Amino acid sequence: MSKFLKVAATAAALALFVTGCSSTESESLTITEGKLTIATGNPAYEPWVVGDNPESGEGFEAAVAYAVAAELGYEKEDVVWVRTGFDEAIAPGVKNFDFNLQQFSITDERKEAVDFSTPYYTTTQTVITIEGSKAAGATSLADLQNVLIGAAVGTTSFNSIEEVIKPSVQPAAFNTNGDAVAALQSGQIDALVVDLPTALYLTAVELTGGKVIGQLSGATGGDSFGLVLDKGSKLTAEVSAAVDRLRENGTLQALADQWLAGYAGVPVLK
Repeated sequence: MSKFLKVAATAAALALFVTGCSSTESESLTITEGKLTIATGNPAYEPWVVGDNPESGEGFEAAVAYAVAAELGYEKEDVVWVRTGFDEAIAPGVKNFDFNLQQFSITDERKEAVDFSTPYYTTTQTVITIEGSKAAGATSLADLQNVLIGAAVGTTSFNSIEEVIKPSVQPAAFNTNGDAVAALQSGQIDALVVDLPTALYLTAVELTGGKVIGQLSGATGGDSFGLVLDKGSKLTAEVSAAVDRLRENGTLQALADQWLAGYAGVPVLK
């Protein structure tokens, strides 16, 4: 090879190396460079998101989202919110978010399709009803055997009906918590299972004559909620580390105390 060709080949290789490095260095870990796209439900209920307005940062999950964003180095104005359905978010496939939070319980089955961060909150499943329903006088699991209980399909709440309550009546499945709440209020179902903070909010605000029947067994070691990410996301480790720091420095507990107060006195059903 001539001296000229050797020089040319070396220059070409160097150009490819530099181009490759630049491409790698500028590759964004988020779906939009310089922005962090966070998803929540549609609608998003209190106390998780106040007024269905996550941009405000009010509500436990809205506040957690911005706390995680700050840990990752993103200012509030760099956060972009999108909405997804519950099942859509944990189904296999490319996501339109960097992470999603709408009370997703961490399970091995779901881990086959998506990544989870380490837990940001642990809760229990709770049975609620309205005054005058067939379930209004229930004080035990046995009292719930012959009533029609509903929950959003694909959720830990629905699984809890089948695995913990084990009613003789086939549970009613709904696409969303909103649909289930409407069914309870209209008398289409006798009781509804949701997580404890949502139970307290629904019975106090959304439902006329709302009543908390009680928590399901395992109240001291309930479901752990994690942020959902795309399977194999390059952000998973960083997001988990951010959640861990927020837990260790007391931020998560402080936010829970601020937004999720009021659990005392809810009985555990046996």
